[in-house]
Amino acid sequence: MNRASLSLIAVVTVLAAVTGFASLGSGDDQEIETLELGSPQPVQRTALTCPRPTAAEASSTWYTAFTPPTAGTAEGEEAGAAALLPAAEYAPGAQAPDAEEGEEGEEGEESEESGENEVPEPVVTSQAPGAPVTTRVDDAGAPALTGTAEGALAPGWTVQQTTSVTSGVGSGLLGTSCQTPDTAFWFAGASTAESRSDYVHITNPDEAATVVDIDLYGPDGRIEAEAGQGITVPGGATVPIRLSTLHADEVQDLAVRVAARTGRVGAQIEALDSDRGSDWLPPSTAPAGEAVLPGIPGDAESVRLVAFAPGDEDLTLDVSLAGPSGTITPAGHETVSVHAGTLTGVDLGPLTQGEAGSLVLTPAEGSGGGPVVAALQVVRGEDDEREAAYITGTAPVEGRATISGNSADGTQLSLVAPGDAVEVDVTLSAGAEGGEPVTETYTVDGATTLTFAPEVPEGTEGLYALTIQPSGGPLYAARALSTESEGRDTFTVQTVPDDRSTVAVPETAPDLSVLAD
Repeated sequence: MNRASLSLIAVVTVLAAVTGFASLGSGDDQEIETLELGSPQPVQRTALTCPRPTAAEASSTWYTAFTPPTAGTAEGEEAGAAALLPAAEYAPGAQAPDAEEGEEGEEGEESEESGENEVPEPVVTSQAPGAPVTTRVDDAGAPALTGTAEGALAPGWTVQQTTSVTSGVGSGLLGTSCQTPDTAFWFAGASTAESRSDYVHITNPDEAATVVDIDLYGPDGRIEAEAGQGITVPGGATVPIRLSTLHADEVQDLAVRVAARTGRVGAQIEALDSDRGSDWLPPSTAPAGEAVLPGIPGDAESVRLVAFAPGDEDLTLDVSLAGPSGTITPAGHETVSVHAGTLTGVDLGPLTQGEAGSLVLTPAEGSGGGPVVAALQVVRGEDDEREAAYITGTAPVEGRATISGNSADGTQLSLVAPGDAVEVDVTLSAGAEGGEPVTETYTVDGATTLTFAPEVPEGTEGLYALTIQPSGGPLYAARALSTESEGRDTFTVQTVPDDRSTVAVPETAPDLSVLAD
């Protein structure tokens, strides 16, 4: 190959590289120009993890998968694919078997011949946007799930996991939205109290193993828990860790941080209370200077706030309750103070007084306004019929949000506008067994919470999804499910953050000036 050919290849290579970048400058003007973001484009791939359902024998779990239709995506055969597969479970400290070990010996030969290394059958699949799919699992040993959606099924892909436990310790309704894996998660409201058996479920959706650290914080600050450091989570696997194995002392309120040293994981806490049933404690949104916790039921018998200050500043937070007619300050609980690096728990009592609402925490005047992680334990019922659910600080719905697994009876949607009034389009999808989508528009007055049971149109059969699209903002949302089980009411609450279904892509253009001397 001669020198001219080499030069031509080099020029073509440089052209190909610079075509994918915004202009850096031209001619004698070497100032760097700011990248301009183009119109938002639908994401092309979404990953989710679902924790292992409760191990209770008398339980059933429903998965409902849904992707809302998104403009600019393909349809029909080009819609893409979406599936969730079982994840192997390992005890803390256990190592995944080496795949190469099966290449030698009789067991390895048998495994290779019988095809045992084939990909397992998916538990949950989606076929097309706009069509909910429901799967029921009655196996007490049901696994955690990991999977991806691609193409038109990726933007806003959501999967609801709802489990009904009809008897025994932890009976009640457990609900969670399968989550997008990330590098770190914050929780408030975990516990190692005598009545609690809390488990952190960590799921690795990727092929490579990762190492995870679990940090605990209590009312006096960080708790030494060496057993929570350096936990190996094999690729495509889940590891449940009981919090009391990390810290044996009884602590009523804990904050928990789960962080992956490499890669990404899903993390949720199964909060099992011998007196108040069980439910999932999801992570709070990334720590910020304020927190909105929507969807407190009107018939809540008690509400407990747990707030943690992960930063270096002490916090004083104003406490307010946004109800159906406005925002009030709870008598006797006007503010809550949290020292840096510590956690504070406050019993707010029957906060809602019969009217559903949302708790809003904002920096008090003169306070430093550092980050806060917050959650509520909400208890309904009395005596032996008490049941707890957990509401965590959540992110606002900026463009669109979706929650699936809704039923014709027992579904309530809470929308809170802590600032100005917001108009919201709420779309009820077709049911998993039939029906057509319908959209209603609601107005949420400023500083109020609007709570209502969606009116399901005639012909909608099976579980359905709700899609929320606000005009203006900010708007926060939560969805409550309730059902009767063994003669008593059971419930669960999930917050509904933005689905991050689109991403702004920088506008690009070739810039040949980078080839100049």
